[in-house]
Formats: sequence, structure tokens, C-alpha cells
Amino acid sequence: MESQEVAVAASDTSDPRAGLRAVSSLRMLAESLEFRQVEAALRAGMSWLEVAEALGVSRQAVHKKYAKRIDPSIVVPRRNRS
Repeated sequence: MESQEVAVAASDTSDPRAGLRAVSSLRMLAESLEFRQVEAALRAGMSWLEVAEALGVSRQAVHKKYAKRIDPSIVVPRRNRS
């Protein structure tokens, strides 16, 4: 099923079982896409704070969710602490 079809199924309330399965599929797709974009952002030199701001979450939340999952070869910029 294509993403657009899944979105239609997720919004159709006539069959809640199918709708819930579609919502679950969309959630997994969104999580996968978010992870890929977080890695791309870090590779592009964005900091955890910049990634968090773009996602509308705290730096701590995005770091906790992805820090141990990202490609270890990615050099993540560090904040300067004065």
C-alpha cells in the first residue's frame, strides 16, 4: 500500500481496525524518516540543539532518543561551555 493510501485508510473511521493498522504504519514511517533526517542534520553540522528546535522538542529529548542509534562515524558539534 502506498503512503497516500495508508493516509486515507488512517483517516477513514468506518473500519477502526484498518484505520488503527494504517496509523501504526504511518507512525513507523514517520519514525524512520525522522531518524534519517536527524542523521542527515548531524552530518551537515547541525547541533543537537538545532535538531531539537527543528523538531519542536528539547535538546535532551532528541539526544536521548537518537544519540545511541546514530552512525558512530558522525562527528556531532559540541556546545562551547564557558
